[in-house]
Amino acid sequence: MLQIRPFSSTDSIIEITFLLHRAYARLGDMGLNYTAVDQSTDVTAKRMSGGQCFIAEWSGALAGTIVAQPTYKTNECEYFTRPGVAAAHQFAVEPSLQGYGIGRALLTAAETWALEGGFHEIAMDTAEQATHLIELYEGLGYRRVSWVQWSGKVYRSVVLSKSLK
Repeated sequence: MLQIRPFSSTDSIIEITFLLHRAYARLGDMGLNYTAVDQSTDVTAKRMSGGQCFIAEWSGALAGTIVAQPTYKTNECEYFTRPGVAAAHQFAVEPSLQGYGIGRALLTAAETWALEGGFHEIAMDTAEQATHLIELYEGLGYRRVSWVQWSGKVYRSVVLSKSLK
């Protein structure tokens, strides 16, 4: 029923963008202006470039996505520029399918990609107010390592990281 695979040229950036909008709507309703709340398809494609996007399919339909990104050369968050640290971002699961392990499977795909690419750590960030996400990530072995105030965002983010073995 669940399949995780790399993004393919036959995948629709439009569908992925709308999935992101649906998945981030709850955060938007909390007053958090995450990029994925209302980003354009061009922004989706740009954020996918330079990294490895994974797609989750549930019974053949788009169910989730994540992008695993190599170490950034420059970034507002210094933690993402540390040697050996990959990043995970643009992470979303269809709201009606949350709780079925899709997010865990996507994170595992990103972690495996990072480990196989020679990275020793993978990091991500989320708003401090998104306590449900922080608890989920901590339950999956991520630990709080830093904070970042992204330009244009009304919230401060906690940076979480996981050592890869």
